[in-house]
Amino acid sequence: MERKGSVLMQRYELGKLLGQGTFAKVYHARDLNNGMSVAIKIIDKEKILKVGMVDQIKREISVMKLVRHPNVVQLYEVMATKAKIYFVMEYVRGGELFNKVAKGKLKVDAARKYFQQLISAVDFCHSRGVYHRDLKPENLLLDENGNLKISDFGLSAFAETKRQDGLLHTTCGTPAYVAPEVINRRGYDGSKADIWSCGVILFVLLSGYLPFHDSNLMEMYRKIGKAEFKCPNWIPPDVRKLISKILDPNTNKRISISKIMENSWFRKGFQSKSTINVSSDLRPNVNEPLVGTDEDTKAELAKPAHMNAFEIISLSAGFDLSGLFEDSDRRKEVKFTSNQPATTIISKFEGLAERLKMKVKKKDGGFFKFEESKEGRKGVLSIDAEIFEVAPIFI
Repeated sequence: MERKGSVLMQRYELGKLLGQGTFAKVYHARDLNNGMSVAIKIIDKEKILKVGMVDQIKREISVMKLVRHPNVVQLYEVMATKAKIYFVMEYVRGGELFNKVAKGKLKVDAARKYFQQLISAVDFCHSRGVYHRDLKPENLLLDENGNLKISDFGLSAFAETKRQDGLLHTTCGTPAYVAPEVINRRGYDGSKADIWSCGVILFVLLSGYLPFHDSNLMEMYRKIGKAEFKCPNWIPPDVRKLISKILDPNTNKRISISKIMENSWFRKGFQSKSTINVSSDLRPNVNEPLVGTDEDTKAELAKPAHMNAFEIISLSAGFDLSGLFEDSDRRKEVKFTSNQPATTIISKFEGLAERLKMKVKKKDGGFFKFEESKEGRKGVLSIDAEIFEVAPIFI
């Protein structure tokens, strides 16, 4: 039974309960190894099995591993027992954006900053083929520096879940923020539906109330379908024009994220942030290249770690437990063996990186990172490689 003060997996000391739902509880916790604060989402396996939510949980894990961005809540690791699944996540101290909006409308500059961070994160998610589908102030958290973080990817979808018509068909989301094409149940483009939700959020930030609201749900859906809303006079004209372009019920005319990011009001003070290193929480720090070391030290650092019999066995597909949490076809890892010396393999890697004009960063234990020098829309292309030598006594 989880409770404050108990230690989870001999590593995390649980703190206060932050929130709970039908299938999960979220606790503040402390990593006993380094004292870092984390949030741990504890999911009851039996409950999700009963309601058929296993695929949804798998999808949420896969999505959070894929969308590593400064404005998305970071997933550090996933652990499991027979009865529970544990998501160890970034602890975001500032609470929900909803709590700030509930006190009244925001100033234009504050609303713009949150909107910029929201659009930047959503654009990155879309570049990874991920659609959130439940964007709203309650799912937008603020850190101690007032930066926005998207959370709760439980209703998200991958691009490959589209049907043959190229559209998504699952009706989901929160009624007041959902796009008209989602309500119509004729299939929808996940990216355009997310853009609509972003438009509703921008309206709420600047006005302090919803653009589409009615006690009768069907009447509210009618207003959404026809985009019947009126911007208050205190919203600047250029922002009103942008909101109207976002909240266009005609998906063919609705503004795209790239066009939003080109908008002059949006661009004021906008600073694009780079993505988080996907391997930063799992691998040694390789952000700095080796400098000021002699040849012997370099050779020692590049020397691969030895792998014993138990570690070799653990690489067998039969012992790979990752299938419990993610779809095997989404894995980006390949393992292979070679009878060539490690120095030869390392030399081949370095030669390949040179031909591809990629930077090579090395760390001890035979760990390498290859990176493009330029950053694209999806971030910097990087490839991790780790070389192990079979321990001499097993050869």
